[in-house]
Amino acid sequence: MALGGLYLTQRRRDSPAELPQWKGRGSTPNLKEIMLGRCFTYIRMVNPELGKDCLKIWETFKNAFICKNPCNITEKDYQPVMELAAYPIPCNKTLLWSKTSELAHKYTKIQDNLLTLENMLLGYMADGLTWCGSPSSSEIDYQSCPRWDECANNPSSIYWKMASKIFAEAACGVVHAMLNGSISHAFVNSSIFGSVEIHHLNPKKVHLMKIWVMHDIIGGQSSDSCSGSSIKQLKSIVEGRNISFSCEDDHRSVQLIQCVAHPEEPACKICRN
Repeated sequence: MALGGLYLTQRRRDSPAELPQWKGRGSTPNLKEIMLGRCFTYIRMVNPELGKDCLKIWETFKNAFICKNPCNITEKDYQPVMELAAYPIPCNKTLLWSKTSELAHKYTKIQDNLLTLENMLLGYMADGLTWCGSPSSSEIDYQSCPRWDECANNPSSIYWKMASKIFAEAACGVVHAMLNGSISHAFVNSSIFGSVEIHHLNPKKVHLMKIWVMHDIIGGQSSDSCSGSSIKQLKSIVEGRNISFSCEDDHRSVQLIQCVAHPEEPACKICRN
């Protein structure tokens, strides 16, 4: 009996129903506590004039994906939480980025003259987190969630695309974008920047896009630059939308942040010939 009981217990533990369904990691542990904590931190310390209801935002966010197939999430599901958490962005302060997340956020942490999506409430709350539900459960799925390459309409993908769309639509004046010149194509059509953000800038509100092509290694060999084919393609798209375009390799104020880790580089000298 003891052996039989052990066998049945082991079999239940390893049954297919108990195994993760998706290849991606499950929802971030303590998801509710983390998101509520970030929300309260944001409205109390980062932007105390905002006056948002964090509990309502959390419940509305959860209702967007709970009890639903994580591969069939739509923009309509997230519309209520987007409306609750969104707010105007000051003109000339929008910073978009692609493949430069760490450097872009180091910059906005030091220089508060520009803001990324992750500096806004929608991005601040969800940055680096994973979440999904299941149509057969009213609980958050902490076992597994679909990866971005498993299905396009997963909870994280739709959330970030929609938040990016709203962020871009709210931009006005001059919009900056930080791209990575250390990869073969600094601009990629399929990125959120290339497929969502630049196409939702409003030419009636945005008159100039400034591109900063940054390189991982100061003074090192670049794979792409302002004169490269991918940036020329980006220029054509932006100007085709009646928005002026400029591009600068290794913008000095951003490069100085890189110099903190590499002060010995010639480009990091305060006085340059």
